[in-house]
Amino acid sequence: MSPPDANLKKQERRHIGPLIGMAVTVIFGIGIIVYWMGEEVATAPEDDGTAVETPATDNGVSRDVEAAPAE
Repeated sequence: MSPPDANLKKQERRHIGPLIGMAVTVIFGIGIIVYWMGEEVATAPEDDGTAVETPATDNGVSRDVEAAPAE
């Protein structure tokens, strides 16, 4: 609760700097997160459909499967 003799205009002037600083910090943090996610997307390996899947297993015994040669 504020005292009854509080000067609200004076309090607004005193708090504007810290409020702007907090807003700039939040915007900077969001910008860093967006930049980081963009870099992760840009450097992700491309999926061109040539990935070799793991060989299937029957009763715990794996089958050796060779990948088809690329043409």
